[in-house]
Amino acid sequence: MQNKKIKVAILGGGVAGLSAAHELINRGFTVEIYEANDWFGGKARSVDVPNTGTDGRKDLPGEHGFRFFPRFYKHVTETMAEIPFPGNQNGVFGNLTETTQILMARFDKEAVKLPARFPRSIAEAKQIFKNIEGADLGLTEEDKEFFAEKVWQLLTSCRNRRKNEYERIGWWEFLDADNRSEAYQTLFVRGLTRTLVAARAEVASTKTGGDIFLQLMFDIATPGTSSDRILNAPTNDAWIFPWTKYLTEKGVKLFKNSPTIKINSDKKQITSVTVKQDGKEIDVTANYYICCMPVERISPLLDDNLIYLDPTLKNIQTLSSEVSWMNGTQFYLTEDVKLVHGHAIYIDTPWALTSISQRQFWKNVDLSKYGDGKIEGILSVDVSDWDTPGIIYKKPAKECTKEEIVKEIWEQLQKSLNVNGKIILEDKHLHTAFIDPDIEFKKKLENKEPLLVNTVNSWDLRPYSYAQIPNLFLASDYVKTNTDLATMEGANEAAKRAVNNILDATKSSSPKCKIYDLHEPFILKIFRWRDDRRYKQGLQWSGQLPFGFETIGKIVAFFKRIA
Repeated sequence: MQNKKIKVAILGGGVAGLSAAHELINRGFTVEIYEANDWFGGKARSVDVPNTGTDGRKDLPGEHGFRFFPRFYKHVTETMAEIPFPGNQNGVFGNLTETTQILMARFDKEAVKLPARFPRSIAEAKQIFKNIEGADLGLTEEDKEFFAEKVWQLLTSCRNRRKNEYERIGWWEFLDADNRSEAYQTLFVRGLTRTLVAARAEVASTKTGGDIFLQLMFDIATPGTSSDRILNAPTNDAWIFPWTKYLTEKGVKLFKNSPTIKINSDKKQITSVTVKQDGKEIDVTANYYICCMPVERISPLLDDNLIYLDPTLKNIQTLSSEVSWMNGTQFYLTEDVKLVHGHAIYIDTPWALTSISQRQFWKNVDLSKYGDGKIEGILSVDVSDWDTPGIIYKKPAKECTKEEIVKEIWEQLQKSLNVNGKIILEDKHLHTAFIDPDIEFKKKLENKEPLLVNTVNSWDLRPYSYAQIPNLFLASDYVKTNTDLATMEGANEAAKRAVNNILDATKSSSPKCKIYDLHEPFILKIFRWRDDRRYKQGLQWSGQLPFGFETIGKIVAFFKRIA
């Protein structure tokens, strides 16, 4: 019980803060969390729609944005399996349910259904190829061949090249978008980037975009579970509430409405942090401090003395401007419009929309017990581009009123889904809509919780989970991780790295948290080994294969067949 004498103060109660507390309390430390808001879970939480429950019903369930757990997530799902949930031997992890399909919807064109998992029968495989072959994506043969070559380049590039070369190249530049067709730009360049990393293709890092794209591709190509899993109920019910209950019962002290307003230090280390509770300023002392606040929240707290103790912290202030908006809007429907058994990607919508029809996955959630009892379906939509003009008001979302945003999103959805005479989404279906309350409609729209974006050359600005200040550690989605993306997975991995550093600093005998790397298929190892040799010799990537193979041609032909 030596760890019990060591107190750790965690600043921020999002996924990173809760993850750090989870690992520390299970290793016997004394743990306190100080969260600025009235809730825990950060961007991952559910958001009840205020004053919508009538006659004893619950308020309607809303979200900051729908939750998405790709198969390559290892850190956060491992933690979820350790959180008890009544009647579920796999804990909260057992509340994940698989999707099977992805819908690619387009303006005034037939949508294309793609698999979210490896086919489980010959019939399913045949249907997949039939859907692909029958889709008029507007791509030329040259487009397909060139994209296949770029995918092969990503597959066979060594880690050093991806980290040091591709980090300095934008996704738009890497994919040579300026010299390709409009369909190519829409599908492969803008569409993929905005939906995967909520960033403009011109500035998004190829390292990040390429790595995540490959992980999702590997997920789909590997037999077994689906590449795409979501929760089977509102996030708070399925995950956050059971988690905070578990942590409280284990002994973690959770303080909400307690924003950190100052980090105090002497010439060596952190001496205390000042938090505000009930209008009073309170100094909190601990042996160690973990900053789990998002980049835009911690940046103003980094005063001259802290930067003097660790000059690299100044980079966080630079990073704080590298954020984008990705926020959700829920459409509550009088009929359950399923669309597809998984996510829908609206690839040419100006506002980069993605959606999921929730009810089909919420098997044990009775929607008649919410709102006015008339809701039959929930279409949860994420808006990833708030800067491009829409199709009705010709204004970006950031310049629209609340009513204009709802109407614009609805119009973009209908234009993508109601095609060739088929009417899928009708006005009569819409009961009401709810925009993430992090979007504040002031004189100028503000976003209380923007999303960090990995732009070109931003990797070197990101800190490690440890600092040059001996009792300060960092755990948020801007920390250097293998995940390398602002996600629940990245936040959880960062938290585990911070905890491992505390275990090291305290010379604790407790086992360290396991850190996972991104998956790289063994079959590609020889190609990446060869490219690593070329990289160290100062040579560029080459499509020429080892062992006397002719060129990349046969591989390209394979990718063309499945493109």
